[in-house]
Amino acid sequence: MLGAIALLLICQMAGEAVHRFAGVPVPGSVIGMALLLVWLALVRRERPSLEVVTGWLTTHLAIMFVPAAVGLMNEGPVLARHGVAIIVATVISTLLTLVVTARVFQWAVRRMEHKDRKHDGA
Repeated sequence: MLGAIALLLICQMAGEAVHRFAGVPVPGSVIGMALLLVWLALVRRERPSLEVVTGWLTTHLAIMFVPAAVGLMNEGPVLARHGVAIIVATVISTLLTLVVTARVFQWAVRRMEHKDRKHDGA
């Protein structure tokens, strides 16, 4: 279990290092996730131990939001000034994301059905 946690932290730190030193315009956590994906593709024996760790982390995900909530409390004046705009932007972006995701899913399903019909008819 410690090895899996270490792997997650190493991938995240490596991603942060690439972001900071190479100046890649992608967040370090995203780079770290890509590095983890490459690692998992190359070293398949890591998957069972990572499943245990990520399952535990997912179960306790609510605890991870406590620092963010405390940070929001410290930004009271900013939220008072721009809170409505932040809420409107959040709602619009969430709805837009849902619509785009649904459209892409519908497109993918139609495409898969079209391929299935081609294979069945051939």
